[in-house]
Amino acid sequence: MPMSWALFIAAVLAAAGYLVGRGRAFSVAGPDVRDLHSRPVYHGAGVALLTLTPAVAVLVVAAVLRMTGILTAEAGTLVGVFAIAASLAGLGWGVSRIGVGFKARNTVEAIVLGLLILCSTIAILTTAGIVLSMLFETGSFFRKYSWTDFFFGTEWTPRFQGNSRLGLLPLLWGTLYISLIALLVAVPIGLFAAIYMSEYATRRVRAIAKPAIEVLAGIPTIVYGLFALITVGPMLRDYFAQPLGLGNSGSSVLTAGLVMGIMLIPFVSSLSDDIINAVPQSLRDGALGLGSTPSETIRQVVLPAALPGIVGAVLLAASRAIGETMIVVLGAGAAARMSLNPFEAMTTITVKIVSQLTGDNDFAAPETLVAFALGLTLFVITLGLNIVALYIVRKYREQYE
Repeated sequence: MPMSWALFIAAVLAAAGYLVGRGRAFSVAGPDVRDLHSRPVYHGAGVALLTLTPAVAVLVVAAVLRMTGILTAEAGTLVGVFAIAASLAGLGWGVSRIGVGFKARNTVEAIVLGLLILCSTIAILTTAGIVLSMLFETGSFFRKYSWTDFFFGTEWTPRFQGNSRLGLLPLLWGTLYISLIALLVAVPIGLFAAIYMSEYATRRVRAIAKPAIEVLAGIPTIVYGLFALITVGPMLRDYFAQPLGLGNSGSSVLTAGLVMGIMLIPFVSSLSDDIINAVPQSLRDGALGLGSTPSETIRQVVLPAALPGIVGAVLLAASRAIGETMIVVLGAGAAARMSLNPFEAMTTITVKIVSQLTGDNDFAAPETLVAFALGLTLFVITLGLNIVALYIVRKYREQYE
């Protein structure tokens, strides 16, 4: 609590510092503000940043020390006082530097640049930390379980009492199978909807259709899962699976794939629509001027020009499909099997990650550590998708640039 109050007080001091710094800049400039090197707003912003930044730095360092156990919770009051003192010192130093020749704009830009670099560094370090944590735990898993049995095993039967079979292939098959069905639903519908809204629809129709499609992106995945469980699954079972003799269960790969595809439509359509609209109008005008029909212009000019962005939209949808859990749990079941029958229940890697880490399990057991190996597998799959997308984009740019 004292640290929170210290941050609040530092923010108030920063706001006051902005007003004080701006007012002092006006008073120093005299009748002609143009005598200042920087505008008064930069002087105020510089004082505010110099006031807030030291306090935030102190609080961040204190939080890290508390997480490592070096600093106790009882030291919160002392840390708060030290943060406020640092904020006051920054305020006084910032106000004292204000003068006609002071380059306040350069100072502000330097501080902002440092903050941007810090944010980028945090993002990179966070990614590295996630990867390293998965690598270390995956290494611990493979020291207890054979990697050949994991990567090439066709049976998934974890037993904490021993004699577990932790084969990846059934989970990988279910993940790719469900994701493929979802993309077969989402990509054509989303892309055609984007083409219609950007090239054919009137402004009035677009104003209604685009928000209506984007509403799908705001529906929670648990709602999609209930829709799959209550509506789509029984419908597919009663009208397709049972008459064709392909199964009697409402939980199936096709159920999860169809519902997941509906969920992914706005990811593809909205991004593709924005990308297609970003294609220069001069390309369309040139194609139409040469005698191309509107459909030929879209097919031969607009879509090739928008290909990198469309690939990115499809990649985002694929990554979203691979990482989905709730729809699979309620729509596809939890059976780890390999089958071509889309009306059978299967499961995915993400579902098993959750199940292996849920409950009071021994964290050192291979049945628990396998979740990290599964997570690393998903990471490698996503990385592979990015590499393929970059290859396609690079090949396109070499062709058109």
